[in-house]
Amino acid sequence: MLPNKVAQSGLLTIDLEDWYDPTERVVFDLKDWLFEGLILREKDFREGLKHHDFSRYQNKLVSLLCSADAIVPTWAFMLAASWLEPVARRVVFGTPDRLDEILYAEKIASLDPEVYRGQRIVIKGCSKVPVPVSAYTALTTFLRPIARSIHYGEPCSTVPVYKRPKSQDDSHS
Repeated sequence: MLPNKVAQSGLLTIDLEDWYDPTERVVFDLKDWLFEGLILREKDFREGLKHHDFSRYQNKLVSLLCSADAIVPTWAFMLAASWLEPVARRVVFGTPDRLDEILYAEKIASLDPEVYRGQRIVIKGCSKVPVPVSAYTALTTFLRPIARSIHYGEPCSTVPVYKRPKSQDDSHS
């Protein structure tokens, strides 16, 4: 049997797909609360929220937005969030894509840099779940000051992204 050169290479592989939160995502759209599709009336909105079935958001990731071309006051998003927060797993202002960007950014911010210090890293490229480009960018900027090298793709076929100059190896390891 031939030796596995990838396994022997000392590369640390990061698969952002592993960090994907599979919790169901739903949208809470203030468009549905607008009077004649144009304005949000505070009294009607407050009354509607009191009678709304918030159980459908239980333990879900909620994108709070207004998809209509209307001017919606900031307090309306705050008020909706105050009703969603007790039931939803997470509430984020923005689109479902923005929700994923925020979740990945938080995961990256929570990483221990010492785990990656001086490592040769491959960030896997293909995934079965939606990984935002912003996650790859954020991870690269997190790793660049501490990693020996960063590659993109699969360990057997990568694209070099960054390699620390040899003159800096001693000062960063």
